[in-house]
Parts: sequence; C-alpha cells; structure tokens
Amino acid sequence: MSAVVKWWSRAAAAVTGLVLTLVIPVHAWAASNGVADVAVEAAKYRRRRGGFGFFPIFGGLCCLLVVAAIVLAIVLISRGRRKKQ
Repeated sequence: MSAVVKWWSRAAAAVTGLVLTLVIPVHAWAASNGVADVAVEAAKYRRRRGGFGFFPIFGGLCCLLVVAAIVLAIVLISRGRRKKQ
C-alpha cells in the first residue's frame, strides 16, 4: 500500500507543479494585457456557425495527445525505476 501512496503523491506533485508552472504566468499575462476584454468581446459577438467546425475537433485531439503523452511518460518512468531496483 505504501508504494501506491508514494506513486500517487509523486504524480500529484508533478501535476500540481505543471499546472502552477503553466497557469499562473499565463493568467498574469492575460490579466495585464487586456486580453480578457478582447475574449469577452469575442464571446459576445462571435458568428454563429452550424456544426462543430474545425477547432473543437482539433482542441479535443490535442487534449487527448497531451494526456497520452503524460500517461506514457509516467509509464516509462515507473518502468525505469523497477529495472534499477
């Protein structure tokens, strides 16, 4: 049980670090550049198109690729640790 807890705590720390590393600077930049106002205006006055369009599909595919890369990295790291012991 302690191995699972150890692995889970390391994974949680890595994900937390990654999120904080990416989200905080992007949020600070967006708040200081007036990007928030542009995003609100774009959301209000965007054109209505039929269907899903290209970007939601691309965004979903990109999200799946990122999740797959993270899972692959965790699997490779855990395999490397087992071989050393």
